[in-house]
Amino acid sequence: MEPIVSVSEMRTVDRLSVEEVKIPAILLMENAGLKTAQAIAREFAPIAEKKICILCGKGNNGGDGFVVGRHLSRMGARVEFFSTARADDFKGEAATNRSIAEALGLPVHDIEEAGQLKPTFTPDLLVDALLGTGIRGEVSGLYREIIDWMNAQDVPVASVDTPSGIHCETGQIAGAAVQADLTVTMGNIKTGQLFFPARKLQGRFLVADLNAPDFVLKKVATHKFLVTPEDIVRFLPRRPGDAYKNTFGKVLVIAGSTGLTGAATMASLSALRSGAGMVLLGIPERFNSVLEEKVTEIMTAPLPETETGSLHSRALEALDRWLKWSHVLALGPGLSTHPETGTFVKALLRQTDKPLVVDADGINNLSAEFELIRAYPADLVFTPHVGELSRLVGVSQEEILKNRLTVVRESAQKLQAIVLLKGAPTLIAAPDGEVYVNTTGNPGMATAGSGDVLTGLIAGFLAQGLSGLQAALTGAFVHGMAGDLAAEALGQRGMIAGDILNFVPEALRRLESPDSAVLDRWRFFERLF
Repeated sequence: MEPIVSVSEMRTVDRLSVEEVKIPAILLMENAGLKTAQAIAREFAPIAEKKICILCGKGNNGGDGFVVGRHLSRMGARVEFFSTARADDFKGEAATNRSIAEALGLPVHDIEEAGQLKPTFTPDLLVDALLGTGIRGEVSGLYREIIDWMNAQDVPVASVDTPSGIHCETGQIAGAAVQADLTVTMGNIKTGQLFFPARKLQGRFLVADLNAPDFVLKKVATHKFLVTPEDIVRFLPRRPGDAYKNTFGKVLVIAGSTGLTGAATMASLSALRSGAGMVLLGIPERFNSVLEEKVTEIMTAPLPETETGSLHSRALEALDRWLKWSHVLALGPGLSTHPETGTFVKALLRQTDKPLVVDADGINNLSAEFELIRAYPADLVFTPHVGELSRLVGVSQEEILKNRLTVVRESAQKLQAIVLLKGAPTLIAAPDGEVYVNTTGNPGMATAGSGDVLTGLIAGFLAQGLSGLQAALTGAFVHGMAGDLAAEALGQRGMIAGDILNFVPEALRRLESPDSAVLDRWRFFERLF
């Protein structure tokens, strides 16, 4: 797993590298600037003779900019600096690197207003080293004017650490932000860089390794991780040559009600597509004959129903043999919140001890049932969207949207269950306080039934022997990857959930490819060593 840090945690990593490992701070800045310059030279090759304008703030981000410009100059580029502060306003390593640039005869122009931004050449490239990750409050004054000027130029922009104007804790824009074509961040990915709109503004995203020892990052204990393709390849269940259907597990999907049989269909088919050996769909009895024809690879169990066509509490007794038969349960897609159905859901949690994935109305029927949820004896995975999580744990949607990572972590700890909060990005939290970020997927997946496909995938991976956390991580990654493949083939606008389902086999095939380059598209970042 790739660790993710907050801005303050990254500062702590830098401080410990200096104080405990005795890496000079000037060397950290030199490494950051050199690797950024090398990345720029690679991405915008050939760099020799290119005219590059570098915009520097007075902090360490500006200091990085002076290092970047110095190395680009040595590579043959024509470099010109514009600084928002005079030389005596710089401190520490940033002041040293400005002095080095001046001593080398590189042109440095101090500006007090955007009207002074008049390069002696028409630039081929802009380097944004204005504000970095430590921004507080809204961008205004000279910085706002420079950002607007940069965005108005018809040339590529490379940002040092982060596009200026981005809050790296939240990913939000502080009034105005640079639209970069390339971002080289230092040391580790910052939390906000995984969220929108930051992701849209970063362009190609690279991480410059500053050579801090692993034990320093472990001391910081971020408890936040990015899910990578390599993680999922490691989790995928192996399929032995002498396998048969029981080898890969049996899933019982309990779903559906009047008008919502499609949710039951998608979830059960998705469990099979994940590689599970057998799937049985428990459905209100009036829909059984239709579903027997519609999902030919799925077994069905007609169950006692209410007058409105949802599951009755008596369904639990009828399910007894199938609860014993199954290895894993998926509960909720299209289930309804009829009072009898709610009684059934609560009774099911008290009676069964199998790994369980709960989605949609399964979640809604368990709102505020904290003691019942915490007492569940096996792996329990909830897959809510924001509204469902709000009802489940009693936190407003506004608060969840404002602090998604914090709320999902606290929810998993409160429920003592895995909580997968759907969105861009999807967040998966474990009861031990660790949170994982999944970045696969695209806006075309914002369509009815998409979550039902995810539920089935997680249940299917659970049936094949993965833990609740591994199944949630794998299901989310494969789900998003299948959605990306569907969008590539069909476009985002016209996608439906069935398209995601149909591309699950191709996603799994690519994950099992011996050629690691096949997965490059789903690597959120590239690390520069």
